[in-house]
Amino acid sequence: MAQERLPQDPVAAAATAGAEGVEAQQQELSSIEARQVKLQQPLQASIISPEKLEYAQGVISKDKVIKPFWVNKYKNEAAKNWDRFYKRNETRFYKDRHWIEREFSIFGEKTTADGDSERTINCLEIGCGVGNFIFPVLDLNKRLFMYACDFAPHAIELVKQHEDYPQGRCSAFVCDLTKDPLTDTIPAGSLDIVSSIFVLSAIPAEKLEAAVRNIKEVMKPGGMICFRDYAVYDAAQVKFSSNPGHMLDTNLYVRQDGTMSHFFSVEQMTELFEKEGFRVEECGYVHRETINRAMDLSLDRRFLQAKFVKL
Repeated sequence: MAQERLPQDPVAAAATAGAEGVEAQQQELSSIEARQVKLQQPLQASIISPEKLEYAQGVISKDKVIKPFWVNKYKNEAAKNWDRFYKRNETRFYKDRHWIEREFSIFGEKTTADGDSERTINCLEIGCGVGNFIFPVLDLNKRLFMYACDFAPHAIELVKQHEDYPQGRCSAFVCDLTKDPLTDTIPAGSLDIVSSIFVLSAIPAEKLEAAVRNIKEVMKPGGMICFRDYAVYDAAQVKFSSNPGHMLDTNLYVRQDGTMSHFFSVEQMTELFEKEGFRVEECGYVHRETINRAMDLSLDRRFLQAKFVKL
């Protein structure tokens, strides 16, 4: 029987590879560091080449919606599937979002929109998950009080188990934005800032108006929604359409675990928020190139980032 080969120690391998091997390894490390530095830079406006745009449109246009039974099933069981997701992954899946201050500096400001430097700044994160946004932001600015909601009960349990939760600067609760009034927990017209980070994409198009209207009820005039989500022609959308059987509706797809992902356009979000009584302060596409080293792939990730102000 052939003897099993044990993995070679990386340090020993470098030592025996000679000068050329050491140099190659250093070049690879430098390349990795350069990519990481690039990913930390502010996101720039996405410019998709005509070839890539044509390819993405072609792939997506050929995809077809799955049978109505399954469409309804996934839409009706959205909360259940997200709860299963958090029970399975706990706090291990998402990383803390320390990039928030870079993209939405309002969370680091010490005064409110009316210039009051004494009053607490009341915020809400919708779809808070396990708190990857909440706690870094609370640490950033001691004047913030953060409400946090999610329609997955297990996610809220994990938020409440966080070591910083007992400090009294956060109130987490279960809520389905499409049907549960936020005013049951948050005073009407009381919020300065709302964060919507990769959340509305989990909601079918026909329920988005109800969700936005619900959020509006707890915001002050002049209050701001800080928004980032998936955008049309993102690499993930192209991948979904490349493997038929995921499309639930136009630009809406289901993942293997039953959770949903909607890909938005600037026009769609602008129309939605203006219709519900918001001024669009900023709305555009942002781009990030990600590297899949295992598959030697470069992927164009495309997001939509915006700021909406309540009139």
